Amino acid sequence: MREDVRILLVGEPKVGKTSLIMSLVSEEFPEEVPARAEEITIPADVTPERIPTHIIDYSASEQTDDELQDEINRANVVCVVYDVNKESTIKKIQSKWIPLVNGRTEKGNRIPVILVGNKSDLQGASSMETILPIMNQFMEIETCVELKPSCVQALTRIFNISDLDNDEILNDTEMNFFQKYCFKNPLSAQALEDVKTVVWKNMSDGIQDDGLTLSGFLFLNMLFIQRGRHETTWTVLRKFGYDDTLELTDDYLHPPLRVSYNCTTELNHCTYMFLQQIFEKYDADNDGVLSPIELKNLFNVFPYFPWGPEVFNTVCTDERGWITLHGYLCHWTFTAYLDVHRCIEYFGYLGYTTIMEQESQTAAITVTRSKKLDLEKGQTQRNVFLCKVIGLKGTGKTAFLQAFLGRSLKMQSEMGRDVSDFTINTVQVNSQDKYLILHEVDVDTEFLKASSAACDVACLMYDITDAKSFNYCASIYKEHYMESRIPCIFVASKADLPEQKQEHGITPVEFCYKHRLPAPFHFSCNSDEATHSQIYSRLALAAAFPDLNETELSITSFWLRITFGATIVAFLGLGIYKALARQK
Repeated sequence: MREDVRILLVGEPKVGKTSLIMSLVSEEFPEEVPARAEEITIPADVTPERIPTHIIDYSASEQTDDELQDEINRANVVCVVYDVNKESTIKKIQSKWIPLVNGRTEKGNRIPVILVGNKSDLQGASSMETILPIMNQFMEIETCVELKPSCVQALTRIFNISDLDNDEILNDTEMNFFQKYCFKNPLSAQALEDVKTVVWKNMSDGIQDDGLTLSGFLFLNMLFIQRGRHETTWTVLRKFGYDDTLELTDDYLHPPLRVSYNCTTELNHCTYMFLQQIFEKYDADNDGVLSPIELKNLFNVFPYFPWGPEVFNTVCTDERGWITLHGYLCHWTFTAYLDVHRCIEYFGYLGYTTIMEQESQTAAITVTRSKKLDLEKGQTQRNVFLCKVIGLKGTGKTAFLQAFLGRSLKMQSEMGRDVSDFTINTVQVNSQDKYLILHEVDVDTEFLKASSAACDVACLMYDITDAKSFNYCASIYKEHYMESRIPCIFVASKADLPEQKQEHGITPVEFCYKHRLPAPFHFSCNSDEATHSQIYSRLALAAAFPDLNETELSITSFWLRITFGATIVAFLGLGIYKALARQK
């Protein structure tokens, strides 16, 4: 083992050799830089290898070529410093410095070389594409130290997550939130001021309104790297889910979640609070909707834009087509129900574990109990229900789905081509808000797969102007639902048009009466929203109480309303009693 290590810094004038050494000693970039730094000795007890380390600076203006060669001969490692913004300093690595260091040395005795990219424009492109061919040409080059664009991207995401109020500045509270999350302990008030002072002295745009900007945040991490404190930046990166290749790990994005058969997945109350906090963070004008720019900013922590154009026809929007808070929460509910693993991945990008201080994103999800158990108990704990809207093509299913979002026929005609097969909204079931997902199933034949029929409630839609339309729905009911415990509701569409006699053996009303189903509900795009809402509420009610027939549903609905009213009266009575007791 060596008794000591000598590290020599060489490179073209003005690339920042002396500044690197001075910043290592003083822990900040000096305002005045001498032509050459004095030799620095780092004691053995503060080096990882427990060996004294000497750092030697080179200056062409103060040293001769012979003195340089003498230092090279004595060095154990040579750091060639270059300016990432000046291609001429990079070319000199290949044409001047490597030949000068090892040109006269046999292959087996060559001095290890480390390339150091200095003065990196953290917002700009990397110089690694130029450096890699040089590294491949000279095997003595051990490594190249430079903040990669992928690292900048990762640190930018970390900054955006930590910027809780989205003002593009980390204030003292946010800096301490970040510090505590990554390193367990907050910074003292003096330490915070020291950090900001270091940034302010070296970057004109690093501090703003007494807070740390993105440029300042990136500068601090570059400073850690330049001082050899790589572990500090790596600790931050790993806490936010990154691996050695600066990719978010699979364990971070996809923690295991077990969902048993016949169970569903929903968001819990704390998750809705988290999502609302994210919404309000990016709703810059506080108007309760996300403009296209605000929505883009919200997803700036993602590697891709996660929502397609069909989302605007899946949930409620304002008259401009911008997503409201209600529509936003509905879509997250929709994603958690239909693709929970993708939803968990999205929460990883949003920094759920950081903001909510949880071990993984699975804490955001509630797995409901088995539907079989719900049927045995005669009640459900679910808040989200799936309704399949089934009928022949042209029946009016798309109009039915869009009317669920409060859209008139005129508004539907302006939707464009990005029509969704799904819509989701909330409905009240006995004075409680429940989420109802409508899924349009378009089948041109009488064949329907069992998997396509599975749902919490089926809406079988027929066209009253088409004499053959009901016959198809009746056959679907007999094949998939008559012997199942999935409730069904028949809906007669285009109810404002003249009705044709259906070719089925009995009338739709008689068919429903025979099978103990509610009489068909009539739907028209030209009817008012109150008429529509009655149908959607009935679908949700049937999904919530799947084991009850039409008569039992009506009685249950009545008594639940009475019970709910009695609960309120009792609660108010208790409040009045306590108020009177206090007065006594």
